[in-house]
Amino acid sequence: MDTTDLVLAIIHHLLVFSLAGIIGAEFVLIRGDLPAATLKRLVGIDRHYGIIAALIVIVGAGRVFYGLKGWEFYIYNWMFWAKMTAFVIVGLLSIVPTIRFISWNRQAGATPGFQVPAAELASVKTYVRAEAFIFLLIPVFAAAMARGY
Repeated sequence: MDTTDLVLAIIHHLLVFSLAGIIGAEFVLIRGDLPAATLKRLVGIDRHYGIIAALIVIVGAGRVFYGLKGWEFYIYNWMFWAKMTAFVIVGLLSIVPTIRFISWNRQAGATPGFQVPAAELASVKTYVRAEAFIFLLIPVFAAAMARGY
C-alpha cells in the first residue's frame, strides 16, 4: 500500500466534499433579501470556492501522476474525461455568480439600502442550481472510473 496515494485520495475527497458544502451554502444564502452582511459572506464563501477548486485540481493532478493507478489509467479512461468535463462546466457556471457577488457587494458598500435586482438574483440562483446539478455527476463518474468503466 502506498501512503502517498492514500494521503492524496483523502485530501482530494475532503476538498471535493468541502466544495459541495460551499455550493450548498451559496444556494441557501441566495434568497429574496440579501443584506450587506450576507453579500459580504457570499463573497468570502465564493473566494473559498475558488481556492478549494484550485486545490482540487492540484491534488487531483498529484493523484494522476503519483497515485497507484498511474497516469495511463486516467488518460485513457473516458469516465475520467467525463468527470473532468463536468468539473470544468461547474467552474464555468460559477463565473457569473462570482462576478455578481463582487458587484453586489461593491454596490452595497457604496449605496446604503442597496437591493439586489430580483432578475439578477433569480439568474444567479439558476446558475448555482445548475452548478449543483452538474456537480452531482462528478462522484457518479468517479465511482464508475474507479471500477474500471
